[in-house]
Amino acid sequence: MVLPRVVIVGFPGAHSLDVSGPYEVFAAADAYRVEVAAPCRGQFTAWSGLQLWADVALGDLRGRIDTLIVAGGDETFAMTEDSGFIHDLQRAARKSRRVGSICTGAFALAAAGLLEGHRVTTHWRHIDQLRSSYPSVVVEADPIYVRSGNIYTSAGVTAGMDLALALVEEDCGHQVAMGIAREFVLFVRRPGGQAQFSTALAAQTADREPLRELQAWIVDNLTSDLSVEILSERTHMSTRNFARVFTREVGQTPARYIDNLRVEAAQRRLEESTDSLDEIANQCGFGSANSMRRSFLRIRGVAPSAYRERFSRHL
Repeated sequence: MVLPRVVIVGFPGAHSLDVSGPYEVFAAADAYRVEVAAPCRGQFTAWSGLQLWADVALGDLRGRIDTLIVAGGDETFAMTEDSGFIHDLQRAARKSRRVGSICTGAFALAAAGLLEGHRVTTHWRHIDQLRSSYPSVVVEADPIYVRSGNIYTSAGVTAGMDLALALVEEDCGHQVAMGIAREFVLFVRRPGGQAQFSTALAAQTADREPLRELQAWIVDNLTSDLSVEILSERTHMSTRNFARVFTREVGQTPARYIDNLRVEAAQRRLEESTDSLDEIANQCGFGSANSMRRSFLRIRGVAPSAYRERFSRHL
């Protein structure tokens, strides 16, 4: 049996994990023939100094390709100016059933004219640059990965493994993808609609130790009374001073910070459980399904029921 062919495109200065992460995921599925292509066959040096190996030169690719994925890295921008590389990439894309990118690899696809009119994403640091450089491309800032037709783009670095897992699931089924996720100890398999940063990561970490400890405590106690009065008592501050200091140091009001954390907790339960909306609302500290719905609509732009329809693993 001829296995579907996956080609991961690297280049000198690429991020090594953009190449090796998806490679390992596809290889673990034991359902693909995986190759690395680069401008020249043989050894090339990643951004970190790690030595990688290209099985084939990009321009020498022959035959059909099932999945073509372009890695990212700081040198991507130089590669977009290399007419030979872009020509070879266009040629390889025409042979491919689906085409994807990791991180700044989206810039290479855009330079090759492959993203026109498509919805895409890239590393959060380069979202504005991609928008301004390619105004005909619809750039989405939040998702871990985006599918638009046969074009798949992912956020930075480790998001390439999320994308590869999604492609494996598309081809081989949920159980195979989850088996790989467990084997690689990927703690949470993030669906494409989730933000590149969780609230706990995206929010600033407070300078004051009592506030840092409070942030960690809130994550573990979302069903508790998290009123400003209760939180200010835990930090031994006045209510007014606590609200002011928290907002300044964390970058969000206490109420907004907590609401975001509760929505993210609810997302995980909507994806992973068959619990009712009322049950999930109570588990995450909302109190009622209506309250959870209002928060979802404000923060995610969709109702919890619509989110579950899109991302639940049990439907």
